[in-house]
Amino acid sequence: MTIPKWLEWARRLESIAQSGLTYTTSPFDVERFEAVRDLAAEIVSEYTHVDLHEILEIYHQQSGYTTPKVDVRGVVFRDGQVLLVQELADGGWTLPGGWVDVNEAPSQAVEREVWEETGYEVKAHKLLALYDREGHDHPPYLFHAYKLFFR
Repeated sequence: MTIPKWLEWARRLESIAQSGLTYTTSPFDVERFEAVRDLAAEIVSEYTHVDLHEILEIYHQQSGYTTPKVDVRGVVFRDGQVLLVQELADGGWTLPGGWVDVNEAPSQAVEREVWEETGYEVKAHKLLALYDREGHDHPPYLFHAYKLFFR
């Protein structure tokens, strides 16, 4: 699925703003980068109909140089079956997993996520696949993300 052009523009603007705010020492540039971030938020708000302040709150939580987010999923087999969990957001079924935390190895993150979501203690043995979320049929997402699947 190709991401909408407006989301691509908003991501680029937010990335420029976030990186600029990280590295600038000029108070005038801070104002400019904040204006660029606000413009990105306005674009997202306009196209998603999500309140502008909610988008800005999400953007304000980001800091440092902009990089893709990392999501991990555990592929757990037992007796020829695959372990699935039910998503709270939409009730759909998925592999257990979630975001990698700062200072956490992806293999540790998937072990933690499987434990938190299922109560099963597992050991990540092998990276099965790494997907760029953009290259698959997923709904558009505010940030760029990679999905790592572990056995």
